[in-house]
Amino acid sequence: MKFCKIYIAVLLLPLCSGAFSVYGQHSHDQNGLHHWELPSKDPDRIILTFHGDPATSRAVTWRTDTTVTKAVAQIAVAKVNSSFKETASSQDATTETFDLGLYKRNQSYKVHYHSTVFEGLKPDTQYVYRVGDGDQYWSEWIQFRTAKKGYSRTQFVYFGDAQNDVLEHWSRVIRKAYQTAPDASFVIHAGDLINDAHKDQEWAEWYKAGGFIHSQWTAIPVVGNHEFWHLKNREGRMLSIQWRPQFTLPVEEELDPKLHETVYTVDYQDVRIIVLNSNDLLEEQTEYVRKQLESSTAKWTILTCHHSIFAPAVGRDFQFARENWKPLLDQYNVDLVLNGHDHTYARGHVPFRFAEKGPNEDLGTVYITSVSGPKQYDLDKDQLEGFSNQGYQLDQTGEQTQFYQVITVEDNKLTYVAYNALGEEHDRIVIKKNFKSGKKKLVD
Repeated sequence: MKFCKIYIAVLLLPLCSGAFSVYGQHSHDQNGLHHWELPSKDPDRIILTFHGDPATSRAVTWRTDTTVTKAVAQIAVAKVNSSFKETASSQDATTETFDLGLYKRNQSYKVHYHSTVFEGLKPDTQYVYRVGDGDQYWSEWIQFRTAKKGYSRTQFVYFGDAQNDVLEHWSRVIRKAYQTAPDASFVIHAGDLINDAHKDQEWAEWYKAGGFIHSQWTAIPVVGNHEFWHLKNREGRMLSIQWRPQFTLPVEEELDPKLHETVYTVDYQDVRIIVLNSNDLLEEQTEYVRKQLESSTAKWTILTCHHSIFAPAVGRDFQFARENWKPLLDQYNVDLVLNGHDHTYARGHVPFRFAEKGPNEDLGTVYITSVSGPKQYDLDKDQLEGFSNQGYQLDQTGEQTQFYQVITVEDNKLTYVAYNALGEEHDRIVIKKNFKSGKKKLVD
């Protein structure tokens, strides 16, 4: 018996020492965190973003604890069985140390963010990838499809503000959206992804709410006002300290560095998506918008920024955009503008010019404001109707409802559908466009 006891103790010793080493990583600075907030050797917060041509490239970013100092991504053309592993290629990732303690409301500890860009991919091909330390600690294999080179059917999802109680109340919305459009090519998050820009617990909720969806749908994140907040020893409101480490986004070198990775353009199968930062340096972005519209040969053009150009909520007004950006949107016949910020729902369009027999049939830009989270504001219909002197007509509204939107372009039609959190259709339009003349109209 004495031998047995010693043998058992010897067996348990490595386990105990391993347990101490694991928990040793989670110092007193991490006390009180949920298990899904804690970093470890296992990759978490995995997210795909666009970086380069969507037909031939994709960026991936993920997080680990600081013991992972070398990170690796593997990718292969997907097959019907697991034999793709035999041909998977590996590439080293860039690793960045990130100190959560920069913000006083976070626990004070450091993590590692890793990122890489898959390049030289084949268009219209389903790939499978995984990320890890190159040895023992890997994510699961995750699939995505590259864009086609030419114009083809495209479907994507758009969310207004998630912002508040994200894990509790936004999770069902993004998951319902995934059930509705599982093969969506990408997703636009139109700002205020969380409420407190630098608070890591809220980012943890955002990633947990979406789960694997973030690593499978390619994200187009837009900065909102709640992606900016004060930071100790810094003047003014600062961009979320997590934004650039956790999203690998295009850098428009000609713009002020403050706008890097918050203002960018994505061209996806002849759909141009222009992403703006409606919080800062607006004049500089006006020239950027002009250049992106002048140079565009895309069949469809979509602009997204957080603040509503035609604000539907009480007490909101983005006058600068109406005076400086709207004339460009009119001039270059932009198709859709997708906004958040106002925590209610409104869809309207321009131009709205009265003729003798009613409104002009020619359709200009369609403006949409939506909300996907639980925070809701009252609609100001008088304000919306007052925009008619700027050529705007209010077409559809919604209040006290969490929404998501699915947008599909195919042939010469763009179909927009807004769903509520139950997956019920709330609003639908179909835009038919003559690509030669640029003229558009709503069809049944």
